[in-house]
This record gives sequence, structure tokens and C-alpha cells, in this order.
Amino acid sequence: MTRLVTGLSLALCAAAVFSLHAGLTFFAPSTVWLALGGGEGADALIVTTLRVPRTLIGLAAGAALGLSGLLMQSVTRNPVAEPGLLGINAGAALFVTLGVTVFGVSTLAGIGAAAVLGALLTTGLVFTISLSAGGAANPATTLLAGFTVAALLASFTQTLLLIDETALETLLFWLSGSFADRPLQLLRLGVPMLILGVAGSLYLSTALDVLRLDDTSAHAVGLNVAGVRLAALTFAALLAAGAVAMAGPIMFLGLAAPHIARMLVGRALPPTWQLIVLTLLTGALLAIIADILARIIVAPGEAPMSAVLALVGVPMLIHVLRRRERPAVS
Repeated sequence: MTRLVTGLSLALCAAAVFSLHAGLTFFAPSTVWLALGGGEGADALIVTTLRVPRTLIGLAAGAALGLSGLLMQSVTRNPVAEPGLLGINAGAALFVTLGVTVFGVSTLAGIGAAAVLGALLTTGLVFTISLSAGGAANPATTLLAGFTVAALLASFTQTLLLIDETALETLLFWLSGSFADRPLQLLRLGVPMLILGVAGSLYLSTALDVLRLDDTSAHAVGLNVAGVRLAALTFAALLAAGAVAMAGPIMFLGLAAPHIARMLVGRALPPTWQLIVLTLLTGALLAIIADILARIIVAPGEAPMSAVLALVGVPMLIHVLRRRERPAVS
């Protein structure tokens, strides 16, 4: 475990450093170093005002989405649960759009509150629909419920933007899902939610280990199954909301990061606290790598973040859905 965490941490540091160098113009290490040291000029401005914010926001949003996916998969015992596929991101995006177009929200605090409210309400809606249709035992049912809710909420968002052209210009870049052109102040929204989500997840880690059992067995050993499930889903929604507030709706990262973390461990049932640590690192690493690829694969343009992540997420989704045996996930 120590070697794995060390290796991932070093890979994440290397990716973050490379992110400061890579782009339409590849800067030499001396240029980046001078920029970080307070240098002046166009190159220094690009590094400090564009690449540093997108790298830091990518780290925070990737870690938050990865952990959100892990919590959702754990409490539902559903290997395809993740914020993007289940409509959580779409719900947060809709409420942010409502806040801007209908209520005139313009502050970071207002945007954050709208994202949190939308994520929480959408989480409750999706899992209520799924459980009423037997989704706890059938991952495809939960996925279908999430797709349906996501499509519905996305249509509402598009309608609001078409009605209000000013909001369309303001929110279009944000709703595309990206780390580019985001102000560093957005970390004030996402980082507190990430810290709260990590603390809550570690606090619940022992209970989540017990929740790997069926509900009857978990009840028998004294676990408040409903309470743990509700708390974990709340933390998952908060993490997703923080990520959406920073980077907009991003698909597939919350699905891929927990599964990759499990593959790296190489054991069927590693302790949940280990998965939390590995998923945080894996999610952040995936986000930074995807962001770098988005800058260079269609240069001088920039590819959509979700399209890049789909190269990993879609094959993994198909693999999970096609498995005949679906062991409980942690």
C-alpha cells in the first residue's frame, strides 16, 4: 500500500508539473520556474493565470469526482454508479443555471449553494426512482434512471439558456465541462467540500466495510444501514457539487477512478480507507492527464474534457455491464 501511494503521488506530481509546461505553446522548465517566482511577461502571465489555476482545479475536481463515485458505488453496491452517469452533475448544472437566469445569482457563494442544492435533490430523485424499480439489485436499472433524469434536467438547462441569451454567453464555457479559463477563486467553493467529503468518507469507512454485507447481515451486527447510506450519499452529492461548481459537468471520471483504484490494489475486498486514499490520487491523476490530452490532441483547438475521459470510461462501463458475476463493490 505504501509503495502504491508513493508511486501514485509521484506520478501525480509529475503530471501536475508537466501540465504547467504543456499547451499550445510548450514552455521550457526555466520559463515556468521564472513565472512561478514572480517573473513578468506574456509567458509568465499564461503560466500563472491560466495553467496554474486549471492544474489546481483539475486536481481538486478529479479527486472529488473520484471519491464521489466510490461512495455511490459502495452504498448502492452498484459498480456503474457515478455522478455524471446518474444525473448528479446535470442536476447541479441546472440549479446553477436557474440561479443565474432566474434569481440573478452572480457570487461564488451563490453558485456553490445552487450546485449543492441541485446535486442533493437530484441524488434523492435518482435513487428513489431506482429503488422503486429494484435498482439495488440491478445496476442497469440505476443507470437507466440516471440517464433519464440527466436527459430531462439537461433539456431544462438548454431551454433556460435559449431563453436568456446573456446567461448563455456567461455559462456556456462552464457547462461544457473543462478546467480551462477557470478563476483560481473557484477553489474556495470546491476545496472545502472536498475536505468535508474526505473527512466524512474516512469517518464512515468502517461502516462502509460492514455495508459490503447484505442489509440483513449489516443490521444484525448493529449497523444503521439507512443512516450510513444517507450520510454517504450526502457526502457524495457534496463532492460532486463542489466539482461541478469548479469545472462544470464532467462525465466518466467518477466511474473510472474507483475501478482503477481497485485494480491497483489487486485484492477482492481491500479496506475502504485504502480505496479512499487511492481513489483520491487516481481521480486527480486521471483529471490532469485528461486535461493535458485535451490541450494537445486537437491543437490549436481544445477537445472537450468528457470526450477525452470517455476513452477510458466507456470501455470500462461496457466491461462492468457485461460481467456475468457482479460481486459487491466496496
